[in-house]
Amino acid sequence: MIHYKQASDLSELEQILALQKVNLPQNITAEEMNKEGFVTVEHDLRLLKKMNDVCPHTIATIDNEVVGYALSMHPRFETEIEVLKPLFNAIPAKYKLAGNFMVMGQICISKAHRGQGIFRGLYHQMKYFMPKTFPNIITSIDTNNQHSYAAHKAIGFIDLSIYYTKGKSWHLVIL
Repeated sequence: MIHYKQASDLSELEQILALQKVNLPQNITAEEMNKEGFVTVEHDLRLLKKMNDVCPHTIATIDNEVVGYALSMHPRFETEIEVLKPLFNAIPAKYKLAGNFMVMGQICISKAHRGQGIFRGLYHQMKYFMPKTFPNIITSIDTNNQHSYAAHKAIGFIDLSIYYTKGKSWHLVIL
């Protein structure tokens, strides 16, 4: 049975990193990337814990094993990850001024548990766990990651813009 919760200990954070690692582009085939998507950012335990201490990450577990995660990235971390700095620059001023958004820093489901509604469940729980001062979730998706883009659109994310950085283009979306 799938259980959704907020990450609360180092073991869960380490499991997030292990799941992340096997889904990075350099660790999957081009066919897998096209069919199932991929993750872009490789976090380290120090930063993942720092982020979790401010706003805990949402995880899906089965028998205490992390099978999926959605990372919460409070706007105060906008300068911590180089590849995500342009994301924060692309967020429209009306959201920045209001301060009413949380960035979903990455979402990933283990290969063995895809197609079971965990993606939708993680976002549903993330919204439930999110402080009420953050009614919006903003994220960016590599335009080459059509699987992820379609999944985000299917659960209600809407496009804000497309932005470009270092030869890549990204969909900026909001829930």
